[in-house]
Amino acid sequence: MTTGVAPANYFLIPIFVIMNPLIEKKPAAGENAGFNPDKQHTLKSAVSISGTGLHTGVMADLTLKPASPGFGFQFQRIDLPNQPVIKADCDLVTDVSRGTTLEANDAKISTVEHVLAALVGMGIDNCLMEINGPEMPIMDGSSQPFVELIEEAGILEQDAAKVWYSIDENIYYYDEAKRVEMVVMPAMEYNVTTLIDFNSPVLGTQHAGLKHLNEFKTEIAPCRTFCFLHELEMLLDHNLIKGGDVNNAIVIVDKPVDDTAMERLRKIFKKDKIEVKSEGYLNNLVLRFPNEPARHKLLDVVGDLALIGYPIKGRIIANRPGHSTNVEFAKKIKQYIKKNKHTRGVPVYDPTLPPVYDQQFIEKKLPHRFPFALVDKIIELSDTHIVGIKNVTFNEWFFQGHFPGNPVMPGVLQIEALAQCGGILAINLSGEGQYDTYFLKIDNCKFKQMVKPGDTLILKMELSAPIRRGICEMKGTTYVGNKVCAEADLVAQIVKR
Repeated sequence: MTTGVAPANYFLIPIFVIMNPLIEKKPAAGENAGFNPDKQHTLKSAVSISGTGLHTGVMADLTLKPASPGFGFQFQRIDLPNQPVIKADCDLVTDVSRGTTLEANDAKISTVEHVLAALVGMGIDNCLMEINGPEMPIMDGSSQPFVELIEEAGILEQDAAKVWYSIDENIYYYDEAKRVEMVVMPAMEYNVTTLIDFNSPVLGTQHAGLKHLNEFKTEIAPCRTFCFLHELEMLLDHNLIKGGDVNNAIVIVDKPVDDTAMERLRKIFKKDKIEVKSEGYLNNLVLRFPNEPARHKLLDVVGDLALIGYPIKGRIIANRPGHSTNVEFAKKIKQYIKKNKHTRGVPVYDPTLPPVYDQQFIEKKLPHRFPFALVDKIIELSDTHIVGIKNVTFNEWFFQGHFPGNPVMPGVLQIEALAQCGGILAINLSGEGQYDTYFLKIDNCKFKQMVKPGDTLILKMELSAPIRRGICEMKGTTYVGNKVCAEADLVAQIVKR
């Protein structure tokens, strides 16, 4: 949660200022050792923390609990009848005035961004958050107490793959009224850069960056929320921060303050003395970083974008972000993912890389020769999937009689190519000896895109279940580029020669 409104004469900082290549800090040796970012994670045990809500002033007990793979982040109001559950979803946001509020099933939960940022930053994918109040505890105004809570619980790797959604084109969000620019660009991992400029002589222009998620704990989590003193006075006048305390926010003083106002604050916050430091901050806190406000804005971005509901790989640049624009940006990314979800897991073919298996090796494995050798090379191979390549040329024998003058690769031959590709995987998993594979069943076969001369057909086969008693079940998909051409569920039997 942060407050702060820029004046009307605020000018946007050009995004190109920080788009030049940066020297990235790589994780230190042994940092996060053993943590597999491609697996889902939850907590090892339930842990609890108690604190006051910043805006409601209501004391609440929060318990973080382990959850099963695919559960995601969900809140449960255990103080209400039927204990309603609220999913962490940007489509359920109903208020962003002083934090991010979710509402569903006749229940609300406010100021969710700090705990969500902690979960994302610590690599947690699945967690149930039980709370007996309407607002998350503010604690010290940062994510650090929640990070320490997660460390107390321990992190458990789950037997489920974590599906990252790679952003493959720039997604922009603009808010002209608030002078906000946000963009996510293709990148190999999740990283964030934020810029702020409130035209304040105290704050100046600040930026902060998170190059790797494993830096979140030390570089971002400790950074506390902030507000300007004139905003604080307005909020106090309207009784809007009932749980406010000078120990849970950085208070910026960029306008003259008289002794009467200082005495009033001293009484409200029950302090012996309240004064303005020479740097322009109240004397309640010592900054943890010179750019702590910018880093907290980045923390809010991480927490609010957790509401997308999908882990993403992309480089995010946020120019003067706030909760309302963060949530709208999250909605835009979520819509993009849902629209392009069918491209998830599309293999990427780089013809300059050496194959896993070449044609000569494939001939030793498969009992197929011209004209029925339909796999040219294997480019990926694991114990659960295989990806092969078939280069479709105009000289293919089947083009002579299949739609002459308008050549189209027969769909049945696409399925045959998939079967051969899957046969290599099955044989590879069968151990020593010579094996053949035979079709038993084809289900759910669909043809969606024509394959023509000049196309490079990508063949992907994935195990649907472990091989048992020589029976192999696979899901097969053919692609040209990122477009699905055919798909089917195949069952075959592995027979030793």
